[in-house]
Amino acid sequence: MFQRKGPVAYKDNLENTIKLDDLYNHPHRNFKSIHIAGTNGKGSVSHMLASIFQNAGYKTGLYTSPHLKDFRERIRINGEKISEQEVVDWVTNFRERQKQWKIEPSFFELTVAMAFDYFSFQHVDIAIIEVGLGGRLDSTNIISPELSIITNIGLDHTNLLGNSLEKIANEKGGIIKKGIPVVVGTTQTETTDIFEKIARSRSAEIYFADQEYKTQYSMLGMDGSQIVSVERKGKNVYPDLKLDLKGIYQLKNLPSVLKSVDLLIKQGWKISEKNIYDGLKSVVKHTELLGRWQVLGNNPQIVCDTGHNEDGIKAIVSQIQNTAYKDLHFIYGTVADKNPEPMLRLLPKNARYYFVKANIERAADEVKLKETALKLDLHGVSYPSVMEALKAAKSSADKNDLIFVGGSTFVVAEIL
Repeated sequence: MFQRKGPVAYKDNLENTIKLDDLYNHPHRNFKSIHIAGTNGKGSVSHMLASIFQNAGYKTGLYTSPHLKDFRERIRINGEKISEQEVVDWVTNFRERQKQWKIEPSFFELTVAMAFDYFSFQHVDIAIIEVGLGGRLDSTNIISPELSIITNIGLDHTNLLGNSLEKIANEKGGIIKKGIPVVVGTTQTETTDIFEKIARSRSAEIYFADQEYKTQYSMLGMDGSQIVSVERKGKNVYPDLKLDLKGIYQLKNLPSVLKSVDLLIKQGWKISEKNIYDGLKSVVKHTELLGRWQVLGNNPQIVCDTGHNEDGIKAIVSQIQNTAYKDLHFIYGTVADKNPEPMLRLLPKNARYYFVKANIERAADEVKLKETALKLDLHGVSYPSVMEALKAAKSSADKNDLIFVGGSTFVVAEIL
Protein backbone atom coordinates (compact mmCIF):
# COMPACT_ATOMS: atom_id res chain seq x y z
CA MET A 1 0.00 0.00 0.00
CA PHE A 2 1.88 3.06 -1.30
CA GLN A 3 0.13 5.58 0.95
CA ARG A 4 1.23 3.81 4.14
CA LYS A 5 4.59 2.33 3.12
CA GLY A 6 5.83 4.99 0.70
CA PRO A 7 8.16 4.53 -2.30
CA VAL A 8 8.90 0.84 -1.61
CA ALA A 9 5.31 0.04 -2.65
CA TYR A 10 5.40 2.00 -5.93
CA LYS A 11 5.01 0.02 -9.15
CA ASP A 12 6.67 1.53 -12.23
CA ASN A 13 4.74 -0.46 -14.84
CA LEU A 14 1.16 -1.20 -15.89
CA GLU A 15 1.60 -4.97 -16.25
CA ASN A 16 -0.72 -5.97 -13.40
CA THR A 17 -3.22 -3.22 -14.24
CA ILE A 18 -3.53 -4.43 -17.84
CA LYS A 19 -3.79 -8.06 -16.69
CA LEU A 20 -6.54 -7.20 -14.20
CA ASP A 21 -8.35 -5.21 -16.86
CA ASP A 22 -8.28 -8.25 -19.16
CA LEU A 23 -9.46 -10.58 -16.40
CA TYR A 24 -12.45 -8.33 -15.59
CA ASN A 25 -13.36 -7.92 -19.28
CA HIS A 26 -12.28 -4.27 -19.64
CA PRO A 27 -14.89 -2.63 -17.40
CA HIS A 28 -13.56 0.89 -18.09
CA ARG A 29 -14.84 0.61 -21.67
CA ASN A 30 -18.42 0.52 -20.39
CA PHE A 31 -18.57 4.08 -19.08
CA LYS A 32 -17.47 7.58 -20.08
CA SER A 33 -14.75 9.19 -17.99
CA ILE A 34 -12.69 12.29 -17.23
CA HIS A 35 -9.05 11.85 -16.18
CA ILE A 36 -7.39 14.31 -13.77
CA ALA A 37 -3.70 14.60 -12.85
CA GLY A 38 -1.60 17.31 -11.19
CA THR A 39 0.59 17.94 -8.17
CA ASN A 40 -2.02 19.96 -6.26
CA GLY A 41 -5.72 20.53 -6.80
CA LYS A 42 -6.59 17.33 -8.66
CA GLY A 43 -8.74 16.05 -5.80
CA SER A 44 -10.64 19.32 -5.45
CA VAL A 45 -11.16 19.61 -9.22
CA SER A 46 -12.40 16.01 -9.30
CA HIS A 47 -14.95 16.68 -6.55
CA MET A 48 -16.10 19.97 -8.09
CA LEU A 49 -16.71 18.34 -11.48
CA ALA A 50 -18.50 15.41 -9.85
CA SER A 51 -20.80 17.81 -7.98
CA ILE A 52 -21.64 19.67 -11.21
CA PHE A 53 -22.39 16.44 -13.08
CA GLN A 54 -24.55 15.20 -10.19
CA ASN A 55 -26.47 18.47 -10.23
CA ALA A 56 -26.98 18.06 -13.96
CA GLY A 57 -28.71 14.73 -13.32
CA TYR A 58 -25.98 12.34 -14.45
CA LYS A 59 -25.20 9.16 -12.54
CA THR A 60 -21.66 10.13 -11.59
CA GLY A 61 -18.83 7.88 -10.42
CA LEU A 62 -15.92 9.41 -8.51
CA TYR A 63 -12.60 7.67 -7.90
CA THR A 64 -10.06 9.48 -5.69
CA SER A 65 -7.16 8.74 -3.36
CA PRO A 66 -6.01 8.55 -0.66
CA HIS A 67 -8.88 8.18 1.79
CA LEU A 68 -8.88 9.95 5.15
CA LYS A 69 -11.34 8.11 7.40
CA ASP A 70 -12.79 5.22 5.42
CA PHE A 71 -11.42 3.22 2.48
CA ARG A 72 -14.81 3.56 0.78
CA GLU A 73 -14.27 7.32 0.28
CA ARG A 74 -12.21 6.33 -2.78
CA ILE A 75 -15.16 4.89 -4.71
CA ARG A 76 -18.44 6.81 -4.87
CA ILE A 77 -21.51 7.13 -7.06
CA ASN A 78 -23.51 10.35 -6.72
CA GLY A 79 -21.62 10.99 -3.49
CA GLU A 80 -22.58 7.65 -1.93
CA LYS A 81 -19.64 5.49 -0.88
CA ILE A 82 -19.46 1.92 -2.14
CA SER A 83 -21.03 -0.26 0.56
CA GLU A 84 -18.93 -2.31 2.96
CA GLN A 85 -20.63 -5.48 1.74
CA GLU A 86 -19.78 -4.74 -1.90
CA VAL A 87 -16.11 -4.26 -0.97
CA VAL A 88 -16.10 -7.51 1.04
CA ASP A 89 -17.85 -9.45 -1.74
CA TRP A 90 -15.54 -8.09 -4.43
CA VAL A 91 -12.36 -8.93 -2.50
CA THR A 92 -13.69 -12.39 -1.58
CA ASN A 93 -14.46 -13.05 -5.24
CA PHE A 94 -11.01 -11.80 -6.26
CA ARG A 95 -9.30 -14.12 -3.79
CA GLU A 96 -11.12 -17.11 -5.29
CA ARG A 97 -10.17 -16.08 -8.81
CA GLN A 98 -6.62 -15.32 -7.73
CA LYS A 99 -5.97 -19.04 -7.18
CA GLN A 100 -6.30 -19.52 -10.93
CA TRP A 101 -4.93 -16.18 -12.10
CA LYS A 102 -1.64 -16.27 -10.18
CA ILE A 103 -1.48 -12.49 -9.94
CA GLU A 104 -0.24 -10.42 -6.97
CA PRO A 105 -1.46 -6.85 -7.50
CA SER A 106 -0.60 -3.93 -5.24
CA PHE A 107 -3.19 -2.29 -3.01
CA PHE A 108 -3.64 0.56 -5.50
CA GLU A 109 -3.86 -1.70 -8.57
CA LEU A 110 -6.55 -3.77 -6.89
CA THR A 111 -8.48 -0.69 -5.78
CA VAL A 112 -8.54 0.74 -9.32
CA ALA A 113 -9.79 -2.60 -10.67
CA MET A 114 -12.52 -2.64 -8.01
CA ALA A 115 -13.58 0.92 -8.84
CA PHE A 116 -13.77 0.35 -12.59
CA ASP A 117 -15.66 -2.94 -12.15
CA TYR A 118 -18.11 -1.25 -9.74
CA PHE A 119 -18.73 1.73 -12.05
CA SER A 120 -19.34 -0.65 -14.95
CA PHE A 121 -21.72 -2.85 -12.95
CA GLN A 122 -23.64 0.21 -11.71
CA HIS A 123 -23.90 1.68 -15.24
CA VAL A 124 -22.64 5.15 -14.39
CA ASP A 125 -23.08 7.84 -17.05
CA ILE A 126 -19.64 9.25 -16.34
CA ALA A 127 -16.79 8.63 -13.90
CA ILE A 128 -14.39 11.29 -12.67
CA ILE A 129 -11.04 9.50 -12.24
CA GLU A 130 -8.24 11.06 -10.20
CA VAL A 131 -4.69 9.90 -10.89
CA GLY A 132 -3.03 8.32 -7.87
CA LEU A 133 0.62 9.21 -8.52
CA GLY A 134 2.25 10.74 -11.59
CA GLY A 135 0.23 9.82 -14.65
CA ARG A 136 2.08 7.87 -17.35
CA LEU A 137 2.48 4.73 -15.21
CA ASP A 138 -0.48 5.24 -12.90
CA SER A 139 -2.95 2.36 -12.73
CA THR A 140 -5.78 4.66 -13.84
CA ASN A 141 -4.01 5.40 -17.13
CA ILE A 142 -5.75 2.72 -19.17
CA ILE A 143 -8.91 4.78 -19.73
CA SER A 144 -9.79 6.71 -22.89
CA PRO A 145 -11.53 9.70 -21.34
CA GLU A 146 -13.72 12.43 -22.77
CA LEU A 147 -11.19 14.92 -21.46
CA SER A 148 -7.81 14.96 -19.71
CA ILE A 149 -7.00 17.59 -17.07
CA ILE A 150 -3.60 18.47 -15.55
CA THR A 151 -4.08 21.02 -12.77
CA ASN A 152 -0.47 22.10 -12.17
CA ILE A 153 3.08 20.83 -11.70
CA GLY A 154 5.04 21.11 -8.46
CA LEU A 155 7.88 19.31 -6.74
CA ASP A 156 6.42 16.25 -5.01
CA HIS A 157 7.36 12.56 -5.05
CA THR A 158 10.62 13.63 -6.71
CA ASN A 159 12.27 10.29 -5.84
CA LEU A 160 9.72 8.57 -8.09
CA LEU A 161 8.72 11.12 -10.73
CA GLY A 162 11.92 13.13 -11.18
CA ASN A 163 13.65 16.00 -9.41
CA SER A 164 12.61 18.82 -11.76
CA LEU A 165 9.33 20.34 -12.96
CA GLU A 166 10.21 19.27 -16.50
CA LYS A 167 10.65 15.59 -15.57
CA ILE A 168 7.46 15.58 -13.48
CA ALA A 169 5.55 17.25 -16.35
CA ASN A 170 6.61 14.45 -18.70
CA GLU A 171 5.22 11.89 -16.25
CA LYS A 172 1.92 13.71 -15.69
CA GLY A 173 1.67 14.51 -19.40
CA GLY A 174 1.46 10.76 -19.91
CA ILE A 175 -2.32 10.97 -19.43
CA ILE A 176 -2.67 12.98 -22.67
CA LYS A 177 -4.30 10.63 -25.19
CA LYS A 178 -4.48 10.63 -28.97
CA GLY A 179 -7.21 12.95 -30.21
CA ILE A 180 -8.56 13.69 -26.71
CA PRO A 181 -8.50 17.35 -25.59
CA VAL A 182 -6.47 18.31 -22.53
CA VAL A 183 -6.96 21.21 -20.12
CA VAL A 184 -3.88 22.46 -18.28
CA GLY A 185 -4.81 24.51 -15.23
CA THR A 186 -1.64 26.53 -14.68
CA THR A 187 0.67 28.08 -17.27
CA GLN A 188 4.24 27.49 -16.09
CA THR A 189 7.42 28.47 -17.94
CA GLU A 190 9.09 25.13 -17.24
CA THR A 191 6.22 22.91 -18.37
CA THR A 192 4.18 24.68 -21.09
CA ASP A 193 6.42 23.59 -23.99
CA ILE A 194 6.46 20.01 -22.70
CA PHE A 195 2.67 19.75 -22.59
CA GLU A 196 2.30 21.42 -25.99
CA LYS A 197 4.84 19.02 -27.52
CA ILE A 198 3.11 15.93 -26.07
CA ALA A 199 -0.30 17.24 -27.20
CA ARG A 200 0.98 17.89 -30.75
CA SER A 201 2.52 14.43 -30.98
CA ARG A 202 -0.87 12.93 -30.03
CA SER A 203 -3.06 15.28 -32.10
CA ALA A 204 -4.73 16.46 -28.91
CA GLU A 205 -6.09 19.99 -28.59
CA ILE A 206 -4.61 21.74 -25.56
CA TYR A 207 -6.10 24.58 -23.51
CA PHE A 208 -4.54 26.58 -20.67
CA ALA A 209 -7.40 27.41 -18.33
CA ASP A 210 -5.70 30.26 -16.47
CA GLN A 211 -5.18 32.12 -19.75
CA GLU A 212 -8.92 32.12 -20.33
CA TYR A 213 -10.53 32.47 -16.90
CA LYS A 214 -9.45 34.86 -14.15
CA THR A 215 -10.86 34.45 -10.65
CA GLN A 216 -11.05 37.27 -8.15
CA TYR A 217 -11.82 36.72 -4.48
CA SER A 218 -14.85 38.79 -3.61
CA MET A 219 -16.17 38.13 -0.11
CA LEU A 220 -17.13 35.52 2.47
CA GLY A 221 -20.78 34.53 2.70
CA MET A 222 -22.60 34.36 6.02
CA ASP A 223 -22.12 30.59 6.00
CA GLY A 224 -18.35 30.89 5.47
CA SER A 225 -18.50 30.00 1.77
CA GLN A 226 -16.53 31.99 -0.78
CA ILE A 227 -18.33 34.30 -3.20
CA VAL A 228 -16.19 34.74 -6.30
CA SER A 229 -16.28 36.80 -9.48
CA VAL A 230 -14.94 35.10 -12.60
CA GLU A 231 -13.77 37.02 -15.67
CA ARG A 232 -13.23 35.85 -19.21
CA LYS A 233 -11.59 38.24 -21.69
CA GLY A 234 -12.28 41.14 -19.34
CA LYS A 235 -15.97 40.34 -18.97
CA ASN A 236 -17.55 39.14 -15.72
CA VAL A 237 -19.02 35.82 -16.86
CA TYR A 238 -19.75 34.20 -13.49
CA PRO A 239 -20.76 36.98 -11.06
CA ASP A 240 -21.26 35.99 -7.42
CA LEU A 241 -20.26 32.37 -7.92
CA LYS A 242 -20.57 30.65 -4.54
CA LEU A 243 -18.11 27.96 -3.51
CA ASP A 244 -18.56 25.94 -0.32
CA LEU A 245 -14.86 24.95 -0.30
CA LYS A 246 -13.23 27.49 2.02
CA GLY A 247 -9.60 27.34 0.86
CA ILE A 248 -8.58 30.51 -0.99
CA TYR A 249 -6.35 28.27 -3.15
CA GLN A 250 -9.56 26.87 -4.70
CA LEU A 251 -9.63 30.03 -6.84
CA LYS A 252 -6.67 28.53 -8.72
CA ASN A 253 -8.66 25.34 -9.33
CA LEU A 254 -11.82 27.03 -10.61
CA PRO A 255 -10.47 27.92 -14.11
CA SER A 256 -9.68 24.22 -14.73
CA VAL A 257 -13.23 23.28 -13.76
CA LEU A 258 -14.92 26.00 -15.84
CA LYS A 259 -12.82 25.43 -18.97
CA SER A 260 -13.41 21.68 -18.69
CA VAL A 261 -17.17 22.23 -18.46
CA ASP A 262 -17.03 24.44 -21.59
CA LEU A 263 -15.39 21.63 -23.57
CA LEU A 264 -17.71 18.96 -22.18
CA ILE A 265 -20.76 21.02 -23.18
CA LYS A 266 -19.33 21.27 -26.70
CA GLN A 267 -19.07 17.48 -26.70
CA GLY A 268 -22.79 17.22 -26.00
CA TRP A 269 -23.02 16.95 -22.21
CA LYS A 270 -26.12 18.78 -20.94
CA ILE A 271 -24.81 21.11 -18.24
CA SER A 272 -26.54 24.45 -17.59
CA GLU A 273 -25.20 27.56 -15.91
CA LYS A 274 -27.53 26.76 -13.00
CA ASN A 275 -25.93 23.31 -12.71
CA ILE A 276 -22.52 24.98 -12.43
CA TYR A 277 -23.67 27.45 -9.77
CA ASP A 278 -25.61 24.86 -7.76
CA GLY A 279 -22.89 22.22 -8.13
CA LEU A 280 -20.10 24.49 -6.91
CA LYS A 281 -21.98 25.75 -3.89
CA SER A 282 -22.70 22.15 -2.81
CA VAL A 283 -19.41 20.29 -3.37
CA VAL A 284 -19.07 19.12 0.23
CA LYS A 285 -22.77 18.25 0.42
CA HIS A 286 -22.68 16.26 -2.84
CA THR A 287 -19.29 14.54 -2.50
CA GLU A 288 -18.29 14.77 1.18
CA LEU A 289 -14.87 16.17 0.32
CA LEU A 290 -12.73 16.24 3.48
CA GLY A 291 -9.55 17.95 4.60
CA ARG A 292 -9.54 21.07 2.39
CA TRP A 293 -9.33 24.04 4.79
CA GLN A 294 -11.92 22.18 6.82
CA VAL A 295 -13.15 23.99 9.93
CA LEU A 296 -13.45 21.52 12.82
CA GLY A 297 -14.30 23.87 15.67
CA ASN A 298 -14.65 27.44 16.87
CA ASN A 299 -13.54 29.39 19.96
CA PRO A 300 -10.71 28.65 19.28
CA GLN A 301 -11.04 28.08 15.55
CA ILE A 302 -9.61 24.67 14.58
CA VAL A 303 -8.77 24.07 10.91
CA CYS A 304 -7.15 21.16 9.07
CA ASP A 305 -5.78 20.87 5.54
CA THR A 306 -4.07 18.03 3.68
CA GLY A 307 -1.62 20.27 1.75
CA HIS A 308 1.72 18.49 2.20
CA ASN A 309 4.18 19.68 -0.47
CA GLU A 310 5.82 23.06 -1.04
CA ASP A 311 3.01 24.53 -3.14
CA GLY A 312 0.39 23.17 -0.75
CA ILE A 313 2.15 24.60 2.30
CA LYS A 314 2.55 28.00 0.59
CA ALA A 315 -1.20 28.10 -0.04
CA ILE A 316 -1.95 27.20 3.58
CA VAL A 317 0.43 29.83 4.97
CA SER A 318 -1.12 32.44 2.67
CA GLN A 319 -4.58 31.62 3.98
CA ILE A 320 -3.39 31.70 7.60
CA GLN A 321 -2.00 35.20 6.92
CA ASN A 322 -5.46 36.21 5.70
CA THR A 323 -7.21 34.79 8.78
CA ALA A 324 -7.96 36.82 11.91
CA TYR A 325 -6.60 35.30 15.12
CA LYS A 326 -4.73 36.26 18.29
CA ASP A 327 -2.11 33.47 18.52
CA LEU A 328 -1.34 30.60 16.16
CA HIS A 329 -0.98 27.00 17.34
CA PHE A 330 0.44 24.77 14.60
CA ILE A 331 0.15 20.96 14.85
CA TYR A 332 2.57 19.53 12.29
CA GLY A 333 3.72 16.08 11.22
CA THR A 334 5.14 14.58 8.05
CA VAL A 335 6.42 11.34 6.52
CA ALA A 336 9.95 9.98 6.88
CA ASP A 337 10.58 9.47 3.16
CA LYS A 338 10.42 13.22 2.45
CA ASN A 339 12.97 15.89 3.34
CA PRO A 340 11.04 18.12 5.77
CA GLU A 341 13.25 21.21 5.45
CA PRO A 342 11.73 22.77 2.27
CA MET A 343 8.28 22.72 3.91
CA LEU A 344 9.49 23.83 7.34
CA ARG A 345 11.25 26.85 5.82
CA LEU A 346 7.86 28.07 4.58
CA LEU A 347 6.10 27.94 7.94
CA PRO A 348 5.43 31.10 9.99
CA LYS A 349 7.95 31.84 12.75
CA ASN A 350 5.38 33.46 15.07
CA ALA A 351 3.57 30.23 15.96
CA ARG A 352 3.65 27.73 18.79
CA TYR A 353 4.44 24.33 17.25
CA TYR A 354 3.26 20.87 18.24
CA PHE A 355 5.36 18.32 16.34
CA VAL A 356 3.63 14.95 15.99
CA LYS A 357 4.04 11.45 14.65
CA ALA A 358 1.04 9.97 12.86
CA ASN A 359 0.18 6.38 13.72
CA ILE A 360 1.80 4.75 10.68
CA GLU A 361 5.24 3.22 10.15
CA ARG A 362 5.95 5.75 7.39
CA ALA A 363 5.60 8.77 9.73
CA ALA A 364 8.64 10.91 10.58
CA ASP A 365 9.91 10.81 14.16
CA GLU A 366 8.42 13.75 16.05
CA VAL A 367 11.56 14.47 18.12
CA LYS A 368 13.83 14.61 15.05
CA LEU A 369 11.24 16.79 13.33
CA LYS A 370 11.29 19.20 16.28
CA GLU A 371 15.11 19.30 16.20
CA THR A 372 15.14 20.08 12.47
CA ALA A 373 12.52 22.77 12.94
CA LEU A 374 14.45 24.39 15.80
CA LYS A 375 17.43 24.95 13.47
CA LEU A 376 15.01 26.94 11.29
CA ASP A 377 13.79 29.03 14.24
CA LEU A 378 10.50 27.18 14.66
CA HIS A 379 9.86 26.55 18.36
CA GLY A 380 7.60 23.98 19.95
CA VAL A 381 7.13 20.67 21.74
CA SER A 382 6.98 17.12 20.34
CA TYR A 383 4.09 14.72 21.00
CA PRO A 384 3.99 10.97 20.27
CA SER A 385 0.41 11.19 18.94
CA VAL A 386 -1.72 13.65 17.01
CA MET A 387 -4.56 13.59 19.53
CA GLU A 388 -2.24 14.37 22.45
CA ALA A 389 -1.01 17.41 20.54
CA LEU A 390 -4.56 18.56 19.81
CA LYS A 391 -5.50 18.17 23.47
CA ALA A 392 -2.46 20.24 24.50
CA ALA A 393 -3.19 22.93 21.90
CA LYS A 394 -6.82 23.23 22.96
CA SER A 395 -5.85 23.55 26.63
CA SER A 396 -3.32 26.29 25.81
CA ALA A 397 -5.34 28.24 23.25
CA ASP A 398 -7.42 31.33 23.88
CA LYS A 399 -10.91 31.46 22.30
CA ASN A 400 -9.58 33.99 19.75
CA ASP A 401 -6.63 31.78 18.71
CA LEU A 402 -6.23 29.61 15.61
CA ILE A 403 -5.23 25.94 15.82
CA PHE A 404 -4.05 24.56 12.49
CA VAL A 405 -3.52 20.82 11.88
CA GLY A 406 -1.59 19.51 8.87
CA GLY A 407 1.70 18.68 7.16
CA SER A 408 0.58 15.20 6.19
CA THR A 409 -2.57 13.49 4.99
CA PHE A 410 -2.18 11.02 7.87
CA VAL A 411 -2.09 13.76 10.51
CA VAL A 412 -5.36 15.16 9.13
CA ALA A 413 -6.86 11.66 8.92
CA GLU A 414 -6.24 11.10 12.64
CA ILE A 415 -7.82 14.43 13.59
CA LEU A 416 -10.90 13.63 11.50
